[in-house]
Amino acid sequence: MANYAYTALDARGQEVSDTLEAGSEQEAIAALRQAGYYPTSVVEAGKAAKAAARGKSAAKAPKAKGAGLKKEIKIDIPFLERKTIKPKTLMIFTRQLATLIDSGLPLLRGLTVLGKQEPDPVLRKTIGKLADSVQGGSTFSDGLSQHPKIFNKLYVNMVKAGELGGVMELVLVRLADFQEKAQKLKNKVVSAMFYPIIVLVIAVAIMAFLLVYIVPKFEQIFADMLGGKPLPALTEFVIGASRFFQNQWYYIIGGGVVIVVLYTFAGRTAKGRTIIDALTLRAPLFGSLIKKGSISRFSRTLGTLVTSGVPILQALNITRDTAGNTIIADAIQHVHDSVKEGESIVSPLEKSGIFPPMVVSMIDVGEETGQLPEMLLKVADVYDDEVDNTVAGLTSLLEPIMIVFLAVVVGTIVIALFLPLISIVSGLQGG
Repeated sequence: MANYAYTALDARGQEVSDTLEAGSEQEAIAALRQAGYYPTSVVEAGKAAKAAARGKSAAKAPKAKGAGLKKEIKIDIPFLERKTIKPKTLMIFTRQLATLIDSGLPLLRGLTVLGKQEPDPVLRKTIGKLADSVQGGSTFSDGLSQHPKIFNKLYVNMVKAGELGGVMELVLVRLADFQEKAQKLKNKVVSAMFYPIIVLVIAVAIMAFLLVYIVPKFEQIFADMLGGKPLPALTEFVIGASRFFQNQWYYIIGGGVVIVVLYTFAGRTAKGRTIIDALTLRAPLFGSLIKKGSISRFSRTLGTLVTSGVPILQALNITRDTAGNTIIADAIQHVHDSVKEGESIVSPLEKSGIFPPMVVSMIDVGEETGQLPEMLLKVADVYDDEVDNTVAGLTSLLEPIMIVFLAVVVGTIVIALFLPLISIVSGLQGG
């Protein structure tokens, strides 16, 4: 057991400092939270004393000439300054703020505490601006809306609904849960695509090495030993590819650049974006995974918004804007128009051809029973499991496919180089 010096906030938001005995730092934090405190600093007593001593000695030590001047110089370049934060950082901030408010801490006090301990400079600066906005009399949601690159429409409107309903801490917890599950879903999709991309890069690197360094040496050997005799067709093909790769490499790079530029340009136009998104949903192997992920995102976003008290039409608009796929967004727009006319959600979802019959049926039951938000969240949970299963299946399927692909690429080059050698050896044996 060791003594730990801590600084924490009590239920009234007052700062308390003391020491306690615990087996580890984690146990000390758990004990403080169980006692109704929110710890802001927990350090082993001996380490805390050493740190304080170091701080005092540093303060007394004379500064080197010019050191203070260097420290004070800070150049801010607005257009180079980072204006976004990682989703995980935002999720942690949301959950911490929910915990503080749930403990009875006023919003302004909670923002001040989090601003002091936030390691990310962008979020720390933003929290300071939010605290100033709230202190100036603005609502928290109005302050959030001033930072659209960090807090999207979904975040702002859910907080606004929480303010109106007096359930801010509950809404923030839902937001943190939503962000956590959305990030997990994204990570699963990325992990499924990561393996084949890595294998493809390795295959291209090996092929480039063979074509640039190995094949030319074998070409010289064949010229010396065969004396101009014709080579097998496969060998001629590989040697031709090697010459092209060496002498016209700029065509390969230029072609890659053109493809990237065309893709970027097409993605900025409405028609081009629609075509790309449609092809993405129909892509072999990965299309099904992306589609299931999109359905899960739609269901969880809409369900979370409606559960938090956001009006259905406004919730549909926010879900459409955060869909991330124009095909899904168009389907949501049709749902919005249908609901606006007093009709059902189910009919436009069914007509879109994107949502499977099971999803449509579950939403239909939820609408009939008055449990639409709960049913939407159940759909999201079901499709999260579907994504898990699809990722596992893709991983087990892609591994042998990529190994075979790599073997075929490298094997073709190796066989092409050995075919003339076989004829040379046969000639020598015959002679």
